[in-house]
Amino acid sequence: MPTWDYSFQEQKYDTDRIAKASGRDLRIKPKHAREICATIKGMRVYQAKTFLEDVIQLKRSVPFRRHKKKQAHRKDLKEFKWYAGRYPIKTCARIYEVLTAVESNAEYKGLDVDLCRIIHAAAHRGRIIKRYIERAHGRSSAKYKHLSHVELVIYEIPG
Repeated sequence: MPTWDYSFQEQKYDTDRIAKASGRDLRIKPKHAREICATIKGMRVYQAKTFLEDVIQLKRSVPFRRHKKKQAHRKDLKEFKWYAGRYPIKTCARIYEVLTAVESNAEYKGLDVDLCRIIHAAAHRGRIIKRYIERAHGRSSAKYKHLSHVELVIYEIPG
């Protein structure tokens, strides 16, 4: 069994006001997870939850900053500099589960969740499950399932 560790360095933060959660080997695309994590980083917990709920209900789109070639432009992305966007519903649902986990971890530690802000949101590539589809004339095509790791860290800001 592998032992997982966070990529977050917590030297400059008070460890009593930090809550962490991670989702390992989630069956989501790493490109979509990266874009969502880049969008919700810096948001408060309730803002991020409403953002992810709106994406799941197709009310808001996620701005794609790096992976934006041949992407359609969205009208609701005028607040960002990037107009290319998508609605990654499955990825938003899995990151929403990790966000509720970090919220419950914060409540267990005694933190006020309304004052918490996401200070670290990272997505890393996981392993690839390789499968093959049989084709005609003795050939085959690859069918890969991509896995991702998502880390979320929230910090209670006194206010």
